[in-house]
Amino acid sequence: MPRPAGRVLTLLELLQSGGTRTVAELADRLGVEGRTVRRYVHHLIDLDVPVESVRGRYGGYRLAPGYRLPPLMLSDDEALAVLLGLVAGRRAGLTTTQHTANETASAKIRRVLPKRIARRLDTLLESLAFTEQPGEFDTPDTGVLLTIADAVRHRRPVSIRYTDRDGRRSERTLHAYGIVAHSGRWYVTGKDARIGEDRTFRLDRIADARTLPGSFETPAGLSPELRVLSGFAAAEYQHEVTLRIHGTVEQIRAHLPASVASLVELEPLAGEDQVTDGWRRVELRAERLDWLPAVLASLDRPFVIERPDELRDLVIELADRLASYARQA
Repeated sequence: MPRPAGRVLTLLELLQSGGTRTVAELADRLGVEGRTVRRYVHHLIDLDVPVESVRGRYGGYRLAPGYRLPPLMLSDDEALAVLLGLVAGRRAGLTTTQHTANETASAKIRRVLPKRIARRLDTLLESLAFTEQPGEFDTPDTGVLLTIADAVRHRRPVSIRYTDRDGRRSERTLHAYGIVAHSGRWYVTGKDARIGEDRTFRLDRIADARTLPGSFETPAGLSPELRVLSGFAAAEYQHEVTLRIHGTVEQIRAHLPASVASLVELEPLAGEDQVTDGWRRVELRAERLDWLPAVLASLDRPFVIERPDELRDLVIELADRLASYARQA
């Protein structure tokens, strides 16, 4: 159950949202009786928060017009939530180029935490494990990130200076559809206005961004995250793999997600329903093939390797190896 101090902060938050709040409404939101609400109001007044009493049928309490509240007040649970979010964001690489901002924000909150809550947080962090160790991530500039986010929201064209993975620099006009965080990196997806095609850009490779006059319409049914994942699946790699797999979309996607492979259902041919029904063509690109045989085996579904022959050889080698293990006494 929340402590009285926590309820007083919640009362302040409710009054801060504006308008007049009735005693009955406040009592219901706080889970207390009306007289307790009045006692909490007096606590706020003792803290020099100008809470006004409004009489009449629709009376209650409100904050004095023009009163400026302190910039930030967090309950214990809210402070813990913010700190855990900062820790998770740092571990996932979802920070900006201002690396110290995460650390200084955490330090500021920890300094004002009650010792009891700080000890609980330390206990949690000591017992918390991550499946992946934090790495070195290329993070975007804060100004670039916020400028593009504003362009996405207001559907404004944005001019960007971009450096691709080969070091080539260019200036582009982008109709940004959305920002996507994936595997510790930030991406923006949208239409490159010069060539009229959809493109995905890493935000850490954008040196400058500024909004331009005008506006654009976002395509119907747009899913920025799926566009980014589909782009990964179609990226250039050393090996191009084409498979036919007999199974449902869910069965295949459980092992080959959209970020890895594209999937197309094969159209049944006249008189050959038994051949094509339930089969789907799967295409992917990979730098190495040695991980694919185990994935195909884990599918436990019939499959046909159309290309490359090297993958077929690797699958046969895995099958022979597993058979030899099974024969051992």
